[in-house]
Amino acid sequence: MSLPKPENGLVICYSYLWRHEALAGLTEGRKNRPAAILLCVQPDGSATPQVTVAPITHSPPADPTACLEIPSAVKAHLGLDGEKSWVVLNDLNVFNWPGFDLHPVPGNQGRFAYGLLPPGFYRRLIDRFLQLRQERKVRIHPRHD
Repeated sequence: MSLPKPENGLVICYSYLWRHEALAGLTEGRKNRPAAILLCVQPDGSATPQVTVAPITHSPPADPTACLEIPSAVKAHLGLDGEKSWVVLNDLNVFNWPGFDLHPVPGNQGRFAYGLLPPGFYRRLIDRFLQLRQERKVRIHPRHD
């Protein structure tokens, strides 16, 4: 099994730790889920990329302005189920690639990624994320071990 190269818009299988879980003292996510890499950077002097990921969930959002619904065509492109899903943009994890919480895609032990988001949808995610960040509504939880 080889790990994919991290890049903006890649949807990975990741053990996401929600902010409320971290505040409750948990250090591991409760389940593996698709998560979209919003930003992949190479910090100065580091050989390890740092990625910021946004979780994908079936749960209807408490704050609809803090997420984007994934169009059915995008879900099909990624091989995700047909249920409604959202990318949450105000509760993010950041970690050094590949970290300890990357997992194989269910049903495909040789793959750790579902695929790349289409550029237009990725751009919509980034635009919404930047707006939320400007409004100071984004919380990022570091997952560095």
